Amino acid sequence: MQEKGISQYALIKAGIDNKTLDSLKKSKNITLLTLEKLCNILECTPNDVIEFIP
Repeated sequence: MQEKGISQYALIKAGIDNKTLDSLKKSKNITLLTLEKLCNILECTPNDVIEFIP
């Protein structure tokens, strides 16, 4: 978000709700739909947003 200059307010206006943003901050699970929305808003791929730790 910081690299793209996108604020939390912009994410909320684009359809990401506060509860989901809170989950992201606390490293909790999100849905694939939310991941898709984030990637579209931030113009990135899922690999840029998430990290798989085995």
